[in-house]
Amino acid sequence: MSVSRIAERAVQWVMAGAGIAISLAGLLGLLDSVSLGGALPKITLLILSTVVVYLLLELGRLRVVDQIHDVVRRLDTDAIVRDRLNGHYGGVARVHPGFPGEVFARLLDSAHREVAILQTWIPNLEDFQKRLEEAILRRRVRVRVLLLHPASPVALLRDEALGKHREPSAEANVRESVESCLAAFSAMHARLGEHAGLLEVHVYNSLPSIAVHQVDEHYLVSSFLHGKLAIKSSQIEVSGSGTVVGRDVRHELDKIWEISRPVDLRDWQVSVNSICL
Repeated sequence: MSVSRIAERAVQWVMAGAGIAISLAGLLGLLDSVSLGGALPKITLLILSTVVVYLLLELGRLRVVDQIHDVVRRLDTDAIVRDRLNGHYGGVARVHPGFPGEVFARLLDSAHREVAILQTWIPNLEDFQKRLEEAILRRRVRVRVLLLHPASPVALLRDEALGKHREPSAEANVRESVESCLAAFSAMHARLGEHAGLLEVHVYNSLPSIAVHQVDEHYLVSSFLHGKLAIKSSQIEVSGSGTVVGRDVRHELDKIWEISRPVDLRDWQVSVNSICL
């Protein structure tokens, strides 16, 4: 119990005790000598004392009611926020100037159902590769990855669009970058053992529309701009697959997954080379 609460209770009990004592003293005629023996002051003090005692007994219940009202107000506020996100902003919760690594890391650490990534290649794969493995091994999370086919004509177009803005090095082109990611996922697949089936990697031969990093009901969405990597572009954070933007993003993920082809990560090079474009 806080100091202020103890002081409050003490004052209330002192007021109640003093009121009752003065009232009894008045009824017994002990206050006549000091001109406080009138009936009206005695009755008034008695009423006030009764009220204070009642408040002391009921104060706990009143506080419970206040707490209920506070909870209801918070619930109403949360509902309003959700309605605004859905109705006015289509599910957009925030816009980040670049890929928010810390946000994505927290989402991965709490993932419990599915992670999906749609990219040409993943320049920052090393930053969260370990978290992907832990999500699979510890929580049996399904991980789906969509990468551009390294031999796709789109790879050359993306090379031209990026110019010198490439990672992991300015010398690597899109094809080499995709192959590097495929090799990394192949190594991860080997480490997963009996849970390797939860990691699925597909390659697609299509003009990429958006880059997506999905964790359960949360999405980070960016665009493939000229002269800039997708992870360096602004990232739209979307909450909810049922929101306006969430539905569109989810539809795009599912559509590209349908037209893509699976990669056998046990020998990704043979598997990719056998896929007809």
